[in-house]
Amino acid sequence: MDVLNEQTKPMSKWRQRIGYGVSDLACNLIWQMISLYLLFFYTDIMELSAASVSLMFVLTRFADGITDLLVGYLIDHTNTRWGKSRPYFLYGAIPFALFAFLCFNVPNISATGKLVYAYITYFGLSCAYTLVNVPMASILPSLTNDANERTALSTSRKFFGFLGATIVSSTALTLVNRLGHGNQIVGFRLVMAIFGIIGCGLFFFTFFNVRELPVVSTEKVSLKNVLSSLRKNKPWLIFALNILFMWTGFFIQTSALVYYFAVVVKSQGLSITVATIMSIVPMFANFLVPIIAKRLGKRNLYISASLVQMFGLLIMLIAGVDHAVILVGAFISAIGYGMKESIYFSMQADPVDYGEWKTGLNVSGSLSAINGFLGKVAQAIAGGIAGAFLAWGNYRPGLTVQSSQAIVAIKAMYLYIPMFLIVCSVVTMLFYQLDRIYPEIKRELEEQRNK
Repeated sequence: MDVLNEQTKPMSKWRQRIGYGVSDLACNLIWQMISLYLLFFYTDIMELSAASVSLMFVLTRFADGITDLLVGYLIDHTNTRWGKSRPYFLYGAIPFALFAFLCFNVPNISATGKLVYAYITYFGLSCAYTLVNVPMASILPSLTNDANERTALSTSRKFFGFLGATIVSSTALTLVNRLGHGNQIVGFRLVMAIFGIIGCGLFFFTFFNVRELPVVSTEKVSLKNVLSSLRKNKPWLIFALNILFMWTGFFIQTSALVYYFAVVVKSQGLSITVATIMSIVPMFANFLVPIIAKRLGKRNLYISASLVQMFGLLIMLIAGVDHAVILVGAFISAIGYGMKESIYFSMQADPVDYGEWKTGLNVSGSLSAINGFLGKVAQAIAGGIAGAFLAWGNYRPGLTVQSSQAIVAIKAMYLYIPMFLIVCSVVTMLFYQLDRIYPEIKRELEEQRNK
């Protein structure tokens, strides 16, 4: 639709940084719960079989990936007085909070009914997440044309994202036990109600505290042109492949956290400490990213941070059940992970500029959507692998002593597979050369826009 852009004064840098950043706090209050506890909730509390959950993760994630593409296409064809991406924060906030609450409920129905309920609510939550998460990526190129400010905005986003993850990892299980008075079903339901309400309010805050730059061109972009533009975008193709390696490793490891420390290390309480380290340490390591990125470049920082993360996981592997050494490894791994994820989100915006420079089309919505779709594919793969490994290992919920095969399966989920995928990620990013030519691309784009 043809509606005039909102005529308002530009936001101050810090107001916009905070406004943009808290959107990831809202997301992580919900999604960290999904990453850390949903598989455990389904198998140990809702009492669904690991094989059924594995199949559900795969099917719903691939189906939900289509909604990413749809939302991205809609963003590229949205033109309101609020901008292209910004309206979705307003309209997606309430569905996101509602489905988060419904997802962590156990209806009093048959086992088959529970599985159907899990399918519906998990798919609904994933779609609602898409409505607010794809715009978080697509709006970044529209907030500023300055590469350093984009890094600052991404740093702010990840600071608040890690803050949300820290809140969940350090308080969620305690709140579940206290609010539920020992009843985990009630506890999870109340915790998700609280996090959902807070997350909804934060998305409203983001909507009112960010502004998109005026759109230079109102040319309608066809799906054929979008696909043609992406096919010619070599930096994005490399970046897209890396998405699969990066997020598959992340989701497999986070889904195995509770199992690893309860079954292998024999200390479920230590899982809370490690989860807290893995969220609070990146929150502060994140502040180093703008400084180091200026010196090393984005790609080199990503590779260096990945190697630091890998070194930390090696220490955890060698540590066995030694709590002190495990914590040292977790701390080092968290530093690398924090810097890697922060610069990853900053890098997302650069292939958008490359595509516009190469083809003359700005398809930030579609590009961000496909990135999101690949993330969903990674999560589907991770969920499928995790469920399959638990089934292969003959994992039995509630047992303090598991079979040796189950222990091997859980170790593979938490350490072996993530380490292998980090290596794949580093090798892939060695071929990413956009940093070298990016200053020239920005100069030429600015000249074209001025004309």
